[in-house]
Amino acid sequence: MDTAPQADKNPGVGAYTVPLSKELLPRLHLIDDEKRFSDELSTYIRDKWNLKDAGFNYNLAAIFGSQSTGKSTLLNRLFGTNFDVMNETARMQTTKGIWISQGKDMKVLIMDDFERKSALFSVATSEVLIVNMWEHQVGLYNGANMGLLKTVFEVNLQLFGGNRGKEKTLLLFVIRDHVGSTPLTNLANTLKADLERIWQGLAKPDGLEECKITDYFDFMFTTLPHKLLQPEQFEIEVQKLRSRFMNSSDPNFVFQPQYSKRVPADGLHVYAEAIWEKIMTNKDLDLPTQQELLAQFRCEEIANAAFLVFKDQIKEFRHPIEAGQLVEDLGPKMKQARDVATKSFDKDASRYLPAVYQRKRTEMLTKANSMLESYFVGQLKNLHKKAVSNFTSQLQQTLKVEGTEFGKAATTTKKEAVDFFLKGAKAIKLTETDWEYEEELYQLEHDLEELTTVQREKELAKMLAGLEKLIKKELDEPIKLALDQPGPGMWGRIMTVYRRTSEDAELMLKKKGKTFELRPDEQDELVLNLKRQSWVLLTMKIQEESVDGLILYKLLNRFEERFQRDSHGLPRVWSPTDDIDTPFRKAREETMELIPLYAKINTLDPVTDTCLSLESSDDFDFDQSLQVLSETRQQELTTQFKRKADASYVEAKRSVVATQAKIPYWVGVALIILGWNEFVTLITSPLYLSMTMMLGLPLGALWYLGMLDLVRTMGWRAYEQAMVLGREKLRDVVHPPEHPMLVPVPAIQSDSRRSGEFDDGSRLQHRHSARSLSQGGGSAGASEDTSGIELNAFERKKDL
Repeated sequence: MDTAPQADKNPGVGAYTVPLSKELLPRLHLIDDEKRFSDELSTYIRDKWNLKDAGFNYNLAAIFGSQSTGKSTLLNRLFGTNFDVMNETARMQTTKGIWISQGKDMKVLIMDDFERKSALFSVATSEVLIVNMWEHQVGLYNGANMGLLKTVFEVNLQLFGGNRGKEKTLLLFVIRDHVGSTPLTNLANTLKADLERIWQGLAKPDGLEECKITDYFDFMFTTLPHKLLQPEQFEIEVQKLRSRFMNSSDPNFVFQPQYSKRVPADGLHVYAEAIWEKIMTNKDLDLPTQQELLAQFRCEEIANAAFLVFKDQIKEFRHPIEAGQLVEDLGPKMKQARDVATKSFDKDASRYLPAVYQRKRTEMLTKANSMLESYFVGQLKNLHKKAVSNFTSQLQQTLKVEGTEFGKAATTTKKEAVDFFLKGAKAIKLTETDWEYEEELYQLEHDLEELTTVQREKELAKMLAGLEKLIKKELDEPIKLALDQPGPGMWGRIMTVYRRTSEDAELMLKKKGKTFELRPDEQDELVLNLKRQSWVLLTMKIQEESVDGLILYKLLNRFEERFQRDSHGLPRVWSPTDDIDTPFRKAREETMELIPLYAKINTLDPVTDTCLSLESSDDFDFDQSLQVLSETRQQELTTQFKRKADASYVEAKRSVVATQAKIPYWVGVALIILGWNEFVTLITSPLYLSMTMMLGLPLGALWYLGMLDLVRTMGWRAYEQAMVLGREKLRDVVHPPEHPMLVPVPAIQSDSRRSGEFDDGSRLQHRHSARSLSQGGGSAGASEDTSGIELNAFERKKDL
């Protein structure tokens, strides 16, 4: 029941509420409770509402509905009027006869009525008839005022049937306290079906037997939320409905031209009074008997009193349910509150006319169930949320246990969540209601399925990440070893390792995939993606081992093995009679043949004698992944390698020149003569003798073993490298490079063993060659290295 602060009273009416509008709009008791038509309508139109010169530019609407359905409250909210509404402390009829008022800030006249004859008057004079009803009344003959509508339709045909097709009235059904469980489309279809049945059962005048209800009426349907349980949403929807009466651009604008009665505003009082007189002189509009009126009044009063107690008992459920909490024993508590109200009504109302008593009892029970249904729906939503929360936490907790199978864990946890919801839903469903929880159950199952899918994706991602980590670990070391030992079988060894690793990972994936209850197509897709990812890891490792500095290092190592070592793997010490040119050319050519080998991956697996291949996709190009070194990089590597190899060749030649230097014999005689005293001192001093033996014996052993040349060569090389490094440091200090080139080998720095190999020599050589390229190209750099080496050789000769 709508309530508001009390305002002024009219004699015999009771307590009323202050309207929403702060300004009290003028209202007129158009037809009083004595059924007398007011003679002040023309005055109000002219002076109060300023519509004298409006002509046809105004609209007329009325409301139709049972007493105590909040229709006056709706009009006040919708149009800003101040029609009397019922107060909680004085349960009395407020609308007697017909009241008329102007809508706030709009050229619309609104009529509020209750009686049968006044309802017929509203249908006959209004463009739009607002049918105010509760959602729980839809489908009920009496509750939805279908009996009254039938009488109105029937007499309307008798009095105004001749206007068939000329004038239409829009019936706008406003369904109150809509909780959303039944879509508006379904409610509209139910009302349309009821109206069609009523129309088929009418006693139609001669000549109108085949007429249809759509010849006289059009229909619109809308809903409003629960005013008490959803006050904010109720006000929002009322404002939207107001737009349909004010805004002509609204697609659902109600005052369409076809509904206009074509009565100018200054003649409305004459037209309306004539309609009322015609209705009053019709004998078919007899009012109910006094007994029925008494029963209706008393049963309504008793029902309202019982309903007040009922609302007071159930109001404690509202806040916890709206806060998302589950109310313990909600079902038994709701049933107890409803039974108390019903028994209170039965005790006092059962003595009145049985038909009226039963009808009012049904209406009160329906109204109570409608109010309780909002709590039922709220509790269902909270059960839904709690079930989802339980499912999520329980599933995550279960998956933490080692060896848990995801599919079984998800199925068990899902069943527990559904059982929890069903138990709670069944406990709050009351008898004598049509409440259903199947839709919420369906939504819960759908949500649980989505959560299961999301969690499964996470677990699959974890499993695949573990497999990728294992694949990477299995591939890294064999690939590095194979690339460090280049040759015709290099790619074959890599492909064999890749195939075996990929097959092992696939078997592991299929084994673990069974625990996820994957469909065959899902499993096939995961296997294909794993193969692609394995290949990506393979190519990433190959690219990591094939960066410019590292690949050049591998080439130089291979060249050094072929040029600086003999067939037994021992270091070569070049003598003047040795042929240096032939081993150099052979070693350089063999090494340069490795560059095209490194350039492209050969997918032939020597074990299976098949070429490995993968299907390309939008984000994966298998053929492109086979290319390791582009043509440009191959040329650059060739140039750099030749320059480094030439430096080794010059070094070998220089070592031969150094060994050819001869000391004159007279120098030896002079040393013996001039150094005799020192020799005597040496052999007579224990200290000098012991130091001489400590140094002389190793030198003698090296001379006896023929390794003096090797030690000398190694010493020269160390000295040269130190000199080169010193010159570079000095050049960097004196002339800092504008764009220093760094060796992009991030992966090597993470491998301590590889880092040690590379840092010893290749990094220095690569930096030197890079600087040479930046200063003048490959040929200029080679000339600078060669001239530097020749200068060092010249300086050594000078010293000797």
